[in-house]
Amino acid sequence: MSKEWPLWEVFIRSQHGLSHKHVGSLHAPDAEMALNHARDVYTRRNEGTSIWVVKANDITASSPGDKQAMFDPSNSKVYRHPTFFPMPDEVTNL
Repeated sequence: MSKEWPLWEVFIRSQHGLSHKHVGSLHAPDAEMALNHARDVYTRRNEGTSIWVVKANDITASSPGDKQAMFDPSNSKVYRHPTFFPMPDEVTNL
């Protein structure tokens, strides 16, 4: 009986960025092998500084069709906006 390996989503943090970006997907039997495969497939030119692998089944996301319901209520809560707080000069990345 053949069992298909789970699908993993791969996120790479580049040397010039502060956040991880989705770069692709791959199949692997476990997290360690997914991480090794992601390194081999998606960082061939030594461009990454960090790799995240996440089982695709473990990702929960909103739908673009839910945009209004998800994001419009935040406009009435100004305390959630970073402009509401004074930022110290030493804070460079927000």
